[in-house]
Amino acid sequence: MTIETSGSGDVARTLELLWSTGERPTRGPKPGLTLDRIVAAAVELADAEGLSALSMRRLSTELGTGTMTLYRYVPGKAELLDLMLDRVTDPAPLPDPTEPMDWRSAFDSLARRYLALFRAHPWLLKVNQARTVLGPSAVRSLEAALTCLSGMGLRDAELISVIIATQSFVQGIARMETEAREAVDATGMSHEDFWKSQEPFLTRAMHSGDYPRMAALEDDAFSEDFDHFEFGLGRLLDGLEVLVRERAEARERSRD
Repeated sequence: MTIETSGSGDVARTLELLWSTGERPTRGPKPGLTLDRIVAAAVELADAEGLSALSMRRLSTELGTGTMTLYRYVPGKAELLDLMLDRVTDPAPLPDPTEPMDWRSAFDSLARRYLALFRAHPWLLKVNQARTVLGPSAVRSLEAALTCLSGMGLRDAELISVIIATQSFVQGIARMETEAREAVDATGMSHEDFWKSQEPFLTRAMHSGDYPRMAALEDDAFSEDFDHFEFGLGRLLDGLEVLVRERAEARERSRD
């Protein structure tokens, strides 16, 4: 599986494009073609066919223009990828600072927005975003998350860690869903048929007495009806609730 890497292009040029300081092509723009239209078409193509289908040549075909024309707007695929990442980032509305905020509701909403993002754009799971080029949408998204979670009363580094934990959990759930679909597409075999083919071997193994805990599992232990996202999200919230309460109690004691 090919993994693309964000920030692998001309970062300075990408930042100019992201922050609208260098959107114009250097020469001969094609009427009706804009950087925004190019990025939108690239996202649409990646959504439909995955990142492996995306190339400057293929994109030019989709847009009905010459490949070299695209290079007048964006240096190459690496920079285009960073523009795509910022475009699909869905920043939450900035909260009203005068209104009291419920951090649990904010956290819940944040996690669901992340999951919706990965479900809408599964190609995001194929991108190494360890060094994301921060454009307006990404920065606004982080600003909104930090503001909404500020009521937790944690240190800034801890708030960043909360956001990382949320993203990591949601990404794991989204990856599990996406890879399950991809496995069916790649093999042509349903999940039901796949596990049924292993049933005789697993039955013998469970009857051997070598795996007592596995053999004692309830029949629905691996049911697809169990919502791992809802269960995991609830446990994350419960755990953070304990920390937030402990910090609040510590602050109260320090005032006495």
